[in-house]
Amino acid sequence: MRTFAIGDIHGGLKALKQLLEKLQITKEDKLIFLGDYVDGWSESAQVIKYLIELSKTINCVFIKGNHDVWCEEWLSFGIGNQVWLLHGGKGTIESYGNFSKEQKRLHLNFFEAMDMYHIDDQNRLFIHAGFTSMHGVESEHNIQNFYFDRTLWEMALTMDKRIEENSELYPKRLKHYKEIYIGHTPTTNFNQDKPMHAINVWDVDTGAAFKGKLSAVDLETKEVFQSDVVMSFYPDETGRNDKTYNQMNIN
Repeated sequence: MRTFAIGDIHGGLKALKQLLEKLQITKEDKLIFLGDYVDGWSESAQVIKYLIELSKTINCVFIKGNHDVWCEEWLSFGIGNQVWLLHGGKGTIESYGNFSKEQKRLHLNFFEAMDMYHIDDQNRLFIHAGFTSMHGVESEHNIQNFYFDRTLWEMALTMDKRIEENSELYPKRLKHYKEIYIGHTPTTNFNQDKPMHAINVWDVDTGAAFKGKLSAVDLETKEVFQSDVVMSFYPDETGRNDKTYNQMNIN
């Protein structure tokens, strides 16, 4: 059995299908999606429909991202968060244009059932953004940190790699888990087009919403699989490259 962590999709269904073809998934494999399935390219609702069907035959874990929280709120109450509307929400609403109330209810159930985080039997943590509690995710007081926090990744990036794990200076947050896999912060922000690794944290968001690719990491071998640049599948669209989306630092 192989297990893959998959980064932020952001409505890029064509890229997702290509990536899964490259993975040559079987029923013995497991897919852990790190959140942000919607907002960006024009097939957000279609991504959710596809993932619901995929989960009927493949072992999947779906982590909830900040964009998924916003979409869930809209599906539940019919009101779009203003920040969300500026960061891809309008396009996601448009993608639901031909979906019935029953289909939208099914998608709402899907969002509601998503995990805020997942810890596997090897003590590997999968979470969209991060957490702040020095005692681990179970002790986090503000669940919004699970899908908004950037300090975990910033800490991993800036840590002196010469610090040993048994040192008093080693961050207690990182000691709780064998490995931590996140999305949320595009590696393209650091001029990297592949998943990045710092200490025991892996960032698998490679900017699919913008000018990057959709990526997956094999947890055992650390082999990286990628789609083509996602915007190449949608030549007549801007994704979240539109300057309106970039007025605030939200991914």
